[in-house]
Amino acid sequence: MPVKRDYYEVLGVSKSTSEDGIKDSYRKLAMQYHPDRNKSPDAEERFKEISEAYAVLSDREKRRQYDLLGHSGFDQRYTTEDIFRGVDFGSIFKDLGFGFGFEDVFSSFFGRRNYGRRVIKGRDIAFGLEISLEEAAKGVEKGIKISRVEKCDVCSGTGASSKDKIRTCPRCKGNGKVQNVRRNGFSMFVQVTSCPSCKGKGKIIDSPCRKCRGTGLEKKPRTITVKVPPGIDGGYQLRLRGEGEMPVEGYPGDLYVEINVTQHKDFKRIGDNLLHDLKISFPQATLGTRVTVPTLDGNAQVKIHRGTQPGEIIRLKGKGVPQLQGYGRGDLLIKIDISVPKKLTKQQKTLLEKLAIEFDKN
Repeated sequence: MPVKRDYYEVLGVSKSTSEDGIKDSYRKLAMQYHPDRNKSPDAEERFKEISEAYAVLSDREKRRQYDLLGHSGFDQRYTTEDIFRGVDFGSIFKDLGFGFGFEDVFSSFFGRRNYGRRVIKGRDIAFGLEISLEEAAKGVEKGIKISRVEKCDVCSGTGASSKDKIRTCPRCKGNGKVQNVRRNGFSMFVQVTSCPSCKGKGKIIDSPCRKCRGTGLEKKPRTITVKVPPGIDGGYQLRLRGEGEMPVEGYPGDLYVEINVTQHKDFKRIGDNLLHDLKISFPQATLGTRVTVPTLDGNAQVKIHRGTQPGEIIRLKGKGVPQLQGYGRGDLLIKIDISVPKKLTKQQKTLLEKLAIEFDKN
């Protein structure tokens, strides 16, 4: 799959460009690359590219998500249908005087035009993936096992025992639809319905495939590799396009992988930062010392200053979680807790009593 260009670059605008500026830029590029005006071989692909960019950047929420997540994260959350849903291309194309409109743009993304027969998308699949905090921070590839509906490997999805057992439906002539004409005086009413002979398929199978029993589909186990990006957090969904189930005719659904990050024994995640509770003794907090603390990159030495108080935070820069679809890392926050012993030896008690007397003198 080719790498998508940045949407702002596609429209020739900056991230600070207003909504009106986005629309004006799209109008100019649409005039230049619209298939009704530009007959060059790459015009329609270029037109699709600028239309997708406009569909995202003209919508405040989609634009905010794109700015936050970038292409990779945005594409994992939004399908092509999501991107184009609710976008008003009609008024723009009408003003420009073009006949090639929104449905043609949308249909061209799937390599098809809408000639009346409904194109079906397969069922989406949901899967829960549990990973460790270390895997979430550094990124990981995981193989997940799913069971999904695919084309039958015997008949290649035709549903017939052999190709010569498939014939065009004589009733609808392969269109999958029939017209019912009813006259009432000088009026004529035409109703278009799915062909009852072929059930809208446009073909009839005389000898069904024995394995799939004519459906063209079968359930198969699969192992899918999921690439988890660095910095992901629990609750995020990764969308793998085309890894869902196949319909009888159409294109496959998607696989949605919901991430669950297991609780860590040493750290609590707060955004891109990590929190670690560190217990030290009263003498260590009073006199100062150096202690060893865990990080995602291994152990590190931390200086405890004299007079450190309970609840104080020591910050280790860049020792947190990488920013998702961004640059840099969060910090490791070390929260100080003073450990108070529940049991004392006789000597410890005597020394503390003497120390308490000394403190009272002040």
